[in-house]
Amino acid sequence: MRSLALALLLGGAIASGQQQHVLQDSSDTPDTVEDPFQGISDTLDRLRNGAEDLWDEAGDIWNEAGDMLDDMMEKIPNIVVDSVTHVPPPKKANRRPDSEWDHVVRGADLQSVWVDGEDGEKHREVDGKLEAFDLRVKSVDPKELGVDTVKQYSGYLDDNENDKHLFYWFFESRNDPANDPVVLWLNGGPGCSSLTGLFLELGPSSIDKNLKVKYNPYSWNANASVIFLDQPVNVGYSYSGSSVSDTVAAGKDVYALLTLFFKQFPQYAKQDFHIAGESYAGHYIPVFAHEIMSHKNRNINLKSVLIGNGLTDPLKQYPLYRPMACGEGGYPAVLGQATCRSMDASLPQCLSMIESCYSSESVWTCVPAAIYCNNAIIGPYQRSGRNPYDVRTDCEGGDLCYTQLDDISKYLNQDKVMKALGVEVSSYDSCNMNINRNFLFRGDWMQPFHRLVPGLIEQMPVLIYAGDADFICNWLGNKAWAEALEYPDHANFAEAGMQNLTIVDNKSKGKVFGEVKSSGNFTFMRLFGGGHMVPLDQPEASLEFFNRWLKGEWSAKKSS
Repeated sequence: MRSLALALLLGGAIASGQQQHVLQDSSDTPDTVEDPFQGISDTLDRLRNGAEDLWDEAGDIWNEAGDMLDDMMEKIPNIVVDSVTHVPPPKKANRRPDSEWDHVVRGADLQSVWVDGEDGEKHREVDGKLEAFDLRVKSVDPKELGVDTVKQYSGYLDDNENDKHLFYWFFESRNDPANDPVVLWLNGGPGCSSLTGLFLELGPSSIDKNLKVKYNPYSWNANASVIFLDQPVNVGYSYSGSSVSDTVAAGKDVYALLTLFFKQFPQYAKQDFHIAGESYAGHYIPVFAHEIMSHKNRNINLKSVLIGNGLTDPLKQYPLYRPMACGEGGYPAVLGQATCRSMDASLPQCLSMIESCYSSESVWTCVPAAIYCNNAIIGPYQRSGRNPYDVRTDCEGGDLCYTQLDDISKYLNQDKVMKALGVEVSSYDSCNMNINRNFLFRGDWMQPFHRLVPGLIEQMPVLIYAGDADFICNWLGNKAWAEALEYPDHANFAEAGMQNLTIVDNKSKGKVFGEVKSSGNFTFMRLFGGGHMVPLDQPEASLEFFNRWLKGEWSAKKSS
């Protein structure tokens, strides 16, 4: 989902209060700013306190002061940004003693293992700075919760030096766990729990209105073992007294978790490994995969990545918001002609600001770009009341537009569930809007992480898939950035035609469920009738393309 889980990413962008919003125009903002430094400093200080109306003012002030940013850079101390990206009081947590866990893996022990290399020189068995990390593992009894009958593990990755504790839940494959691949699933936000993906999209079970577990025959663990990870810290069941506010820092934690997990369970380490996710995972996955591949000596057998309805290259994706909202994406228009023209008029300024962010990758250019573009380009849609994750429906059922999310949160907040999983926090939250805000004000939103994708394509198959009813990370934008990506096989991919995707493995055999284009190691899929969360809307088609992808149907090796 949403990357979600749904929050997806963005929603637009700026999280105000409990709901994720794009900043909107404020009629109270003055036409001029006599002292831009004081205006921004005061506004950012008030933003820290979370008042919704001040989020609106922030957008206007950033815009009005845009021409003055260069002069202001030397005047505004870094503490201004720090004043916005703060760490709220941590969740109440009670770390259980190691004796209560079934397994504890010490990163320091792993770092002390040296082996002989092919060149005769000794090197560490695995690379990375792991001394401060531990992995705690609990064997989950399937009979206690009934989420699935397969072998399951849950637990925490601990960064003891920085008081960070990431929660994970692992499910073995229902088919052949001794030989089936392993997949890491990531929801987006940033700041949304991947357990939403587990219970709303692609996991072994869903949760009904009575908080009962309902079996999912189209779970992605039908032919793969799957790890659901609550990251970054302070998402879902994860917790910390500190904070992670950018994708690169989050990648270090994920590398440590996987390294220690595969050390504890070498039977899974020998299998092929894949990373999949949605939404803001369009940021996460290129960075996480790059981090893994940067370590020569590793125990992570990464074979491919899958990005679903992701935000990856904003410069190429933002021009396609207006067409998707205005009837050019295959569904009726959501917005009127006047609003569509307004979005067109705002686009040049938006793209200019994104280009500045791409050039400098500085917080001072990337934050204004995110605020302006999300306000001007995404804001009109969000103010329509339509579901940003599905242009076919209205937003209903709470802040994130899906009533099921409340049921999932109620289920995961039950004492019996938390006890069965070894949870150490007092409560579960589907999405953490403080994290969402902190990522934005660290300049992470508009970062050009797509630049890492060519390096991945050189080493493994890369899939970009998109449900075609999503607005927030729509298929038009994903197709556009994929076709514009500069890498050696760019021309062949861009010129390749879209071919029908037909179900061959499931009960609806012969049904056309989407379109695909592929060349070498790069593939794009448009999935019909799917919103932001394809496995939720099209479960059979979702499992179909997932299984076939894991078998290598569209890889360069397969096509050759």
